[in-house]
Amino acid sequence: MIPTEHSDPINSKILAVSEDLVAGFQRQPFHVIAEQSGVELDIVLERIKAMLEAGVIRRVRQTLLATKLAHGALVAWDVPSDKINEAFDFMSKEDPFSGHVVLRTTDKEISGSNYKLWTTLKVPQGESLDHHAGVLKRILGAKEYILMPANGLFALGVGHVRRKGLQPGAKIDTPAEMMTTATVELSETEWKVLLAMKTELALDEIIENCWDKRAQEAGVDLETFFEVVETLNAKKVIGRFSTFLEHVKPSAGGQKVTRFNGLFHWAVPKGREVEAGGEVGRHHCMTHAYWREGGPRFGDVNVMGVVHGTEKDKVLEHKAAIDKHLEACGIPVSYTAVFWGGRSEIKPSEISPVIYKEWHKKHAI
Repeated sequence: MIPTEHSDPINSKILAVSEDLVAGFQRQPFHVIAEQSGVELDIVLERIKAMLEAGVIRRVRQTLLATKLAHGALVAWDVPSDKINEAFDFMSKEDPFSGHVVLRTTDKEISGSNYKLWTTLKVPQGESLDHHAGVLKRILGAKEYILMPANGLFALGVGHVRRKGLQPGAKIDTPAEMMTTATVELSETEWKVLLAMKTELALDEIIENCWDKRAQEAGVDLETFFEVVETLNAKKVIGRFSTFLEHVKPSAGGQKVTRFNGLFHWAVPKGREVEAGGEVGRHHCMTHAYWREGGPRFGDVNVMGVVHGTEKDKVLEHKAAIDKHLEACGIPVSYTAVFWGGRSEIKPSEISPVIYKEWHKKHAI
């Protein structure tokens, strides 16, 4: 039997690299994982394939910086309680443009605590986030939604295994640099290659040379495929090659990668969003950190981030350390909150213009 739990020592060494440390596009990504983890290539392939088949890894794929390719936003939904589970199911199963679908709660009644359904939303370039959200509002019977596009990104990675045992306050030496969200135009050939590359790898593609089939799908030879993707990489639209762990549901052996995730909110003075985001994003515990405008429904928050952990108290300790750091930096916080994640479904957001038009045709009144 091949061990498949994420806690197995060899699997942990592999996952500590493969979750979020294989940056950009790599012609042979599994070789990179083997080299950086110190695990032989054949064992890396065997273990990743076994973990994927067992459901410990939920997908293996080349990620994109979708903020460069599509219009996107975090969306908070006020949905009647008797419709919220149905709304969750529709978002997770029937709307390919909604990515992270999470039910969130607060420890007490606070500003915005009636917004219990949170999603990420992407629409193709030239399309309207507000229009798509409006159609979803009609279908779901939602009362209201709040769109919160990202003005900048300070942290974007997962690394649950790498972050285990991380001490509150641990951070890099300098503030995180802000990544912009300006969209990039692509040629027809670049779109064909990108759309062929981005879907998750099947079990029979967990091999040394995993891109051969994708080049065929794009209708180009392998060298042309590589050249086009490396051009896309230079345009900064390629994210990381990643093995995504199933971090919500327990494995067959009953193990969970993480149990709690907190969406942290901070309201800092206007004009200091980039500075505050850089200080938040430099903390190793942050899997995501953004400059987003929450507006009056959410206490005028403008810096947000997510931290995962197996213990709720530990997640709160991470937040307390960040709060203390912001204070030490002389950045005042007028409002802060934590929205806890519950039921969730995580999937890549679709960005294809063709699929977008087909979806809206299907759901038109």
